[in-house]
Amino acid sequence: MTTAPAAPSSPHVMNTYGRLPIALSHGQGCRVWDVNGREYLDALGGIAVNTLGHNHPQLVAALQDQVTKLIHTSNYYHIPLQEELARLLVERSGMTNVFFCSTGLEANEAALKLARKFGHDKGIERPEIVVYEKAFHGRSIATLSATGNPKVQAGFGPLVEGFIRVPINSIEQLKAATANNPNVVAVFLEAIQGEGGVNPMHMDYLRDVRALCDERDWLLMIDEVQCGMGRTGKWFAHQWAGIQPDVMPLAKGLSSGVPVGAVVAGPKAASIFAPGNHGSTFGGNPLAMRAGVETIRIMEAQGLLANAATVGAHLKAALERALAAELASGAVKEIRGMGLMLGIELAKPCSALVQRAADAGLLISVTADSVVRLVPSLILTVAEADQIVAILCPLIQTLLKETA
Repeated sequence: MTTAPAAPSSPHVMNTYGRLPIALSHGQGCRVWDVNGREYLDALGGIAVNTLGHNHPQLVAALQDQVTKLIHTSNYYHIPLQEELARLLVERSGMTNVFFCSTGLEANEAALKLARKFGHDKGIERPEIVVYEKAFHGRSIATLSATGNPKVQAGFGPLVEGFIRVPINSIEQLKAATANNPNVVAVFLEAIQGEGGVNPMHMDYLRDVRALCDERDWLLMIDEVQCGMGRTGKWFAHQWAGIQPDVMPLAKGLSSGVPVGAVVAGPKAASIFAPGNHGSTFGGNPLAMRAGVETIRIMEAQGLLANAATVGAHLKAALERALAAELASGAVKEIRGMGLMLGIELAKPCSALVQRAADAGLLISVTADSVVRLVPSLILTVAEADQIVAILCPLIQTLLKETA
């Protein structure tokens, strides 16, 4: 059965998204309903945004309370909630200072500016930043240039210069690409690439990069926009490697759906920006900050880091069992990821699965053409994980049997 659109697409909305013919009206926990009353299990979580699921009673009450007080003031004034959320992030990251903005793109843009100013402050006229194949850091001109996807870059040249691109998980290729180059100032990576196909950086590799940055006086900048905020079972995915970056952009799950971005900096980067160097009109507004503070409080009270690790491991194992034959044959190349950030890579394009899954009552995404991405809310239960497997795996098996 194909889901019928609730109404024709608006002629007034710019055509920038390939939307499904579904209009959602409300949600509860990990489930949402469309305007026609149809129920879906949400395994996409707003693309790793809805940390606490939908309509979490404590978050809703906190936001309702905040709306009656202040939504926005501006950064001309002290914002106590901003200072509180910064403290919570510093304590959980081991870093020192935070800048707030409104999106992951803005956070990554700020990180790039930090790296360039770091270089200029050292007398480097044309700073260069190491970035990665298959990376995704945003769609502004600078973050698009740092992104490693020619398809999303097409039509927007000339791109920004100053980037050196390397493959993931090869310290030797990183060293070779930067050998005898005095202009390198930073390495910028995702601990787990999201849009690029749920590609984790190996723990040994992260430790090697940290050591190389220390040796050469570079900034290590780890984009945790999608994989951070408890999604892997630790607050930040790089913490599994026992390292600490100098710069860490955050967004998505930080405020459970209220737009927010943040750049967390360690001692090496915390004082690079001075007043006037950077800013954000909406960044750090009281509503977004209240959402962030409450998200962290609720995550800790409900043990959601442990839940992400436990339920994520259960989901991954269940997927591996259900798709064992396809893994053995190579029709499914790999099931990878950590916690509740998982990717199922097929040996053929599988974008058709997005609509087929929706028709079956499951919301997912496909990224990098052939990778099913699962990034549900961190409140996902074992029973809901089993339901994801029960719906999704037969759809994958049917697709794989079809002729290319």
